Amino acid sequence: MKKKIILVNLFMAVTVLFAMLFQTVHSYEHLYKQLSQKQCVHHNVEGQKQITHSHSVDNNCHVCHFAFSTFVPNSFQALSFHKVSVETSYVIFYTKVASTFFKGSLFALRAPPASL
Repeated sequence: MKKKIILVNLFMAVTVLFAMLFQTVHSYEHLYKQLSQKQCVHHNVEGQKQITHSHSVDNNCHVCHFAFSTFVPNSFQALSFHKVSVETSYVIFYTKVASTFFKGSLFALRAPPASL
């Protein structure tokens, strides 16, 4: 079981390192492509519009824009709590009704029973 966990941990570490290494090698590929292109010299003539060709740079490279992130989208609704205040009237005194009926044993008395 421990060997399996070690192999899984090693595989995950190699996967992350490969992703970073692949991005670095891919950036060298862009540099090589840029250096190996033939230079284009334009001869502009005043008063004439020349539309012969265009130069486009591929700035939409998904490999170069890849980044590790801890972003998790917020998919739950935010809760807002409101304080509810209720107006109460003041009570001057309290009354307690005494009950004369015994409802069983009273557990508040912890002493042994008294013998007569």
